[in-house]
Amino acid sequence: MGDERTWDYLDANRERWNELTPIHARSAYYGVDAFKAGASTLRSIERAEVGDVAGKSLLHLQCHFGLDTLSWARLGATVTGVDFSEEAIALARALSAETGVPATFVRSDIYALPEALTGAFDTVFTSYGVLCWLPDLPAWARVIAHFLKPGGVFYIVDGHPFADVFYNEADATELRVAYSYFHAPEPMKWEAAGSYADHDAVVTRPSYEWTHSLGDIVDALTGAGLRIVFLHEFPVCSWARFPFMEEGADGWWRLPAGLPALPLTFSLRAERPAP
Repeated sequence: MGDERTWDYLDANRERWNELTPIHARSAYYGVDAFKAGASTLRSIERAEVGDVAGKSLLHLQCHFGLDTLSWARLGATVTGVDFSEEAIALARALSAETGVPATFVRSDIYALPEALTGAFDTVFTSYGVLCWLPDLPAWARVIAHFLKPGGVFYIVDGHPFADVFYNEADATELRVAYSYFHAPEPMKWEAAGSYADHDAVVTRPSYEWTHSLGDIVDALTGAGLRIVFLHEFPVCSWARFPFMEEGADGWWRLPAGLPALPLTFSLRAERPAP
């Protein structure tokens, strides 16, 4: 998967997420104290579309420090969370122990996961802000297929790639096309400037991010032998993608009244066909 320079980008991103983990753990955005008191971090879209997970095995890719993973466990799933950040996995394990919610957490890059984890799962899940960190979607999809039981379900909910074409820095005041919609092998470099969870946090490491079109996502999954069950698009976002967005009482962020409705989030469900 990729050349040596690609792995250098991934290592740089891992170091950034190691730096972000303690910042996120104390942020209001993640609400760790509320989670410890019993709150779920799962949002309405994935909760409705994934459905009942009681008694099922669930693999959560790019789980960060495990709040969603543990929220699925509270709903009865037997969960395994995976992330490439050592700091995130250490915190996830500590939260599992502190809350008494059973979970397995594995520190691994997604592309190396078949070497670090055995078994197959009823559900493979991933969500919100995950695809931009992946340079190779066909290889990602093959890992997903590898870990799905026959008849198993893959589910993703993430920011819609169409929305990535618009300028979204802190000084943005309108929707202005600034970036390509299509994938390029070389990532875009973003200098450290706080975090989406804490804009005032001091972050020293840059990030390297890749763009993937909706077609890239679908083609990767079907190319790995999965069958698409549905693809949904929504005019809401789980975070303030643009500084002029407005948060509703339901916790979803929307563009202000007067702007056209745009796809800001997508969800996709796929299955590994049974023999």
